Amino acid sequence: MPNIAVALKEEIARIARKEVRSEAEDFRKASAQYRRHIAALRRRIEELERQLKKAGKGQPKADPQGAAETPEGVARRFSATRLAATRKKLGLSAADFGALVGVTGQSIYKWETGGARPRAKQLEAIAAVRALGKREAARRLEALG
Repeated sequence: MPNIAVALKEEIARIARKEVRSEAEDFRKASAQYRRHIAALRRRIEELERQLKKAGKGQPKADPQGAAETPEGVARRFSATRLAATRKKLGLSAADFGALVGVTGQSIYKWETGGARPRAKQLEAIAAVRALGKREAARRLEALG
C-alpha cells in the first residue's frame, strides 16, 4: 500500500500544475491581445505620420527668423544686426532712431541686443525708416523735434 502522504503530495502538485496552466493561459491570451493592440496602434501612428508629412509638403515652411505678417500681407523679417547696421548707416543714436520709428531709445536698444522683438506695426515703421537716406532721416528728426 502506497504511502498516503506521497499520494496526497502528488495529487496536490498535479492540481497546482493544472491551476497554474489555466492561469498562465489567461495571461498568454491577454498578452497576445495586448501585442495585437500595440501593433495596430503603431500601424495607425505610422499612417498618421505619413499623412502629416504629406500634408506638410503642400504648406509653406515657417520662417525660422520669425517673419511677421503685416496688414498688407507682406511678411517682414526682423534681424537685430540689420537694425543696428541701419541705425549706424544713418548715423543716428538709438533715441533718434526710436523717434523716427515711434518708440523709445530703450526699445531700440533691446531690439538690437535681442532682448525683445518689435511688433508687426513697428516692423512696418522700421521698414519705412530703412528706406530713408541720411539727409531725409535728419529732416524728419528736425520736423519731429
